[in-house]
Amino acid sequence: MTARASTRTLPAAGGGVIRRTVLPGGLRIVTETMPGVRSASVGVWVGVGSRDELPSVAGSSHFLEHLLFKGTRTRTGLDIALAMDAVGGEFNAFTEKEHTCFYATVLDRELPLAIDIISDVVLNATIAVHDVDTERTVVLEEILMRDDDPSDLVHDEYAAALFGDTPLGRPILGSEESINQLSRTQVHGYYSRRYKPAEMVVSVAGNIDHSAVVALVRKAFGARLDTGGGTLRSDRRQHSKPVQPVRVVSDDTEQANIVLGGLGLSRFDERRFCLGVLSTAIGGGTSSRLFQQIREQRGLAYSTYSFTSSFAGDGLFGMYAGCQPGKADEVVAIMSGVLDAIARDGLAADEVARGKGQLAGAMVLGLEDSGSRMSRIGKAELCYGDVLGLDDLLHLVDSVTTEQVNELAAELSAQPRCLTVVGPFGEHDFDAAVSA
Repeated sequence: MTARASTRTLPAAGGGVIRRTVLPGGLRIVTETMPGVRSASVGVWVGVGSRDELPSVAGSSHFLEHLLFKGTRTRTGLDIALAMDAVGGEFNAFTEKEHTCFYATVLDRELPLAIDIISDVVLNATIAVHDVDTERTVVLEEILMRDDDPSDLVHDEYAAALFGDTPLGRPILGSEESINQLSRTQVHGYYSRRYKPAEMVVSVAGNIDHSAVVALVRKAFGARLDTGGGTLRSDRRQHSKPVQPVRVVSDDTEQANIVLGGLGLSRFDERRFCLGVLSTAIGGGTSSRLFQQIREQRGLAYSTYSFTSSFAGDGLFGMYAGCQPGKADEVVAIMSGVLDAIARDGLAADEVARGKGQLAGAMVLGLEDSGSRMSRIGKAELCYGDVLGLDDLLHLVDSVTTEQVNELAAELSAQPRCLTVVGPFGEHDFDAAVSA
């Protein structure tokens, strides 16, 4: 079999190179060389996440993240752990709404072992009945841990308020009810149907050689490269307004955890870099409006920030703060005032310039190790089918204008708003914060 190689080779930061190859069956391989380092990171990215789940198997994608490391046809879970520990390697996985990633970081000389183990885990997991029962308890504990952390819980509740009982609105972890009901047959069937090479990307970064990586991946995937077939895609419709404008979750906590925002942009929207600049200017640093007005000027919160998440066809943005329950109304009023002000007056040119500078700096400073480089190129290839060089990304940020930011700010601020609060509240009325 002959690999169908992309003609594109990109310069990477620090004198490295990004290369891309597509193997038979549709498996994509992207690598980034990092001269001068002695580490290598490999990730197998699977285009399957909680958004692809039916209610009957809610939480399956994350459940699989646990189960695949429990054993394969040739390795037990202990074998995997011993092999990685013996070379000082680190391995793990994470699940998002639209993808799952299994990864490892090792000394460069141990890359063949890392590729073999991570590929084996993804392709050949046995998902034994006793492992399902064991990990069920672990996942339930993870759900309880999330419920005990209101600063984490509020984000899941915010997604539920925005998107309702849909794959985007349901938590990645699933619920206690859905996890308790999942059977080995259901989980294994989900795995068999959806973990296809055509829906995978192998990304590798560090002191590596692209041709050698391709040979190692080809060997690890073997006959699987002859199989085609893609993932059964979930509903990608755009939601027009928040399902629940105000969602208050009563919890006996010392703080009120607050998120106010609304729908954002799809990850395919060309204005996503503009949104990144806008979010950074609103709440991305110590000079941002949120930080200055909520923390510095009034001392109402220790933690406050803005954030965005983009999916295929949908997105969200929001502002977060954690404060004393008695200060919640004041904090919500400030958040609403920030949105009202940018809708009415826009952001000043110097605010936009600082936002661009912070966003560009975060891009560069976040790529100092092989793991972060592996993540960037893997996610880009999986989500967009292409990997932009760092200079191209910086150019897109630099090209954002104040006028573009303010047009987007006015558009998002004029949309229906969604407020979610987790804290010691019963019948407290927050409706005024989202009323027109």
